[in-house]
Amino acid sequence: MMTLYGIPNCDSVKKARTWLEGRGIAYAFHDFKKAGLDAATVSGWLRTQPWEVLVNRKGLTWRGLTDTQKAAVIDADSATALMMANPSVIKRPVIVKGATVVVGYDIEKYEQTLT
Repeated sequence: MMTLYGIPNCDSVKKARTWLEGRGIAYAFHDFKKAGLDAATVSGWLRTQPWEVLVNRKGLTWRGLTDTQKAAVIDADSATALMMANPSVIKRPVIVKGATVVVGYDIEKYEQTLT
């Protein structure tokens, strides 16, 4: 079973859900604001995706951090701590299918890895 991690009101998450549903692809939705995230899940993502991909440095949450907080994110451990404290800083959606992790709304990647 595939899992889509995100928040329901995010435009990219909505697009991804529509894309999956339009192709009849079954998935479980995990709202990480309501259901939370654990470090093991984030660690699993980091086995296939660099932290620089997972941390959305263009979003409002990142821009709302202090310069000190931003400067402290220098490796996977510090990025994990930030993502655990501020899940909204995670680039969305994160789709996990077996060992495959796809970050963001990317139809080309979806076609290659999820169908």
